Amino acid sequence: MKSKITPSSISASFQWLESDDGISFKNDNDLIPVSAVDIVRIEFKGQKDLLGNSIAAKPSDHLPHVKFNRFPAKMFLTLKMPLSNSGKPFLETCLQEGKQSWHLEVFPKRDQILIDGQWFPLLQEQITEISELLRIYELPHKGVISLRQCLDLLRLESDYLKVAKVDLTTVERKKDCETTYSALSDLLSEYGFSATLYPYQQTGITWLRRVSNEGLGCILADEMGLGKTVQIIALLTLFKSHWKLPALIIVTATLMENWRREFLKFSGEMRVLKHEGFQRTGFPSVIKEYDVVVTSYDTAVRDQGMLGILNWGFIVLDEAQAIKNPETRRAISIKSLNRKISIAVTGTPVENRLGDLWSIMDFACSGLLGTRKQFEALHTNSEESARRIERIVTPLILRRRIADVADDLPEKIIISQCVNMAESEIQQYEELRQQIADEYGKSATLVSLIKLRQFCTHPFLLDEQDTVDLVQCSEKYVRLVEILEEIFDQQQKAIIFTSFTKMSDLLVADLTKRFSIPCSQIDGRTPVSYRQSLIDTFSAITGTAFLVLNPRAAGTGLNITAANHVVHYNLEWNPAIEDQASARAYRKGQTLPVTVHRLFYPNTVEEVIDDRIERKRRLADAAVVGIEAADGDTEDIARALTISPITK
Repeated sequence: MKSKITPSSISASFQWLESDDGISFKNDNDLIPVSAVDIVRIEFKGQKDLLGNSIAAKPSDHLPHVKFNRFPAKMFLTLKMPLSNSGKPFLETCLQEGKQSWHLEVFPKRDQILIDGQWFPLLQEQITEISELLRIYELPHKGVISLRQCLDLLRLESDYLKVAKVDLTTVERKKDCETTYSALSDLLSEYGFSATLYPYQQTGITWLRRVSNEGLGCILADEMGLGKTVQIIALLTLFKSHWKLPALIIVTATLMENWRREFLKFSGEMRVLKHEGFQRTGFPSVIKEYDVVVTSYDTAVRDQGMLGILNWGFIVLDEAQAIKNPETRRAISIKSLNRKISIAVTGTPVENRLGDLWSIMDFACSGLLGTRKQFEALHTNSEESARRIERIVTPLILRRRIADVADDLPEKIIISQCVNMAESEIQQYEELRQQIADEYGKSATLVSLIKLRQFCTHPFLLDEQDTVDLVQCSEKYVRLVEILEEIFDQQQKAIIFTSFTKMSDLLVADLTKRFSIPCSQIDGRTPVSYRQSLIDTFSAITGTAFLVLNPRAAGTGLNITAANHVVHYNLEWNPAIEDQASARAYRKGQTLPVTVHRLFYPNTVEEVIDDRIERKRRLADAAVVGIEAADGDTEDIARALTISPITK
């Protein structure tokens, strides 16, 4: 109950004073709160009475250093989102009047506030609404909040919430990365992980761990060439003994062996099972003995019943755009599997429409974007919808482009990727290998292996079938198309090297039609005088284009810095030829790191070639090795004629 103030007491001892809660007045020894409405009326409208008593002075008469504002300032919450994904979201309560704003150290409990020498009335509805938000979501009025709390706020779309994206300076990011990753580095070493990581990869691992610790899923959407695989391997290594649950990695069939080898390379103590083929286990108890299980999308669908019995610590989807259509059996089956954390790995989270992102995020963090029906009702396939969605999903998507982290990268990124053969390819290859071994025996030469190399390039080089799509007969060609899809999605250019003229013709005919983009080819049939004009035309094209080149005909002398991707579709016996070919794009004038993609089939003649190249690089540089060096031929030929993709 408010005190009764008499005229005599006011005239004798009345005084306006500043207090922690705004402006009050002192009557004798009592400090008495006054409402903001009364202060506005007395200060600006000439009101002379308060609670039935006359007022001799306005607040500004006693407090001349305070600026009194007649109209309420707007109070709201500011959610500060770090652009780098390395920092944590920070919440502040703010006050704004015109273009001036203040961060509130103490949340106001009354309908007025005094800040930096200015007094403002506040709307009670703002105080009530913000207080309720803070209470419901257990938020501080100022400070670091969890990602889960951050997501709750972003989905509110409240009038009392502003989202501010803040970026650290390069120095601050580097310091933050070093500080947050240092402890993880010791743990990773202890668990057997060994890799030299770039700062952005260290940031990615730190972010992945933080999201996982909060029980949330996410999308790792780094551009191709930035090492998404090694970041996932590091994360799974960190959690190996944390939950004592196996991790399931679902990939395109072509990349299963590549994942196994990457684990062996970076985290050799992790027990990895390739779950594939007719001899795969049907017993969950067997799977539980492994730390990581790698399987294909098709096998995951076929074995949904058995895989669904298990509780997985992580389920990781590589090339997660494979579930962009939520109506497919593939998407439905995979989303039904039990897991603690879901991670989608994709360089293209949105390929054609926003619904692609909904389906992938529905796997990674189910419910974040509502049901599919709710999503489609709220969001059309427009830029405005994309901006609204981006605000919600940003905390759970990590997207870095090569251009963004170019300062951290070497000038040339080499990605050697082994691609699994299909069962039909394995049988055909094995028959051909046995035939050549029987025919040539110990008298075989490198030339004797040409048919094996041609088959690995594409079976059509030995037996072309006009009615069959190229992707139906070659898993390596499937992988090439996947790589090009991502390159062309980024509006970048590529050079594809192949030794075989027939393959060059097949690539130009098929890829030009498949992607509807410009293409030229240079091989031994192309007049030397005409080659530079083809390069000039290619370089002048704005946007996407590609060249198909023979590494011997176009591997020297040409400057093709318009392309920042090089694909060695089939490997050469000598590293000098490969290096000179890569140097067409990786040379003076190139403004971006060049990504070199090397594709080969494991346990075939191509693996022998890959091993030979690496051996020669270790022994000497290309100039010393020479183009026609023959050392080691006998051993390589013998191995090429005995190594088999059937061998497990």
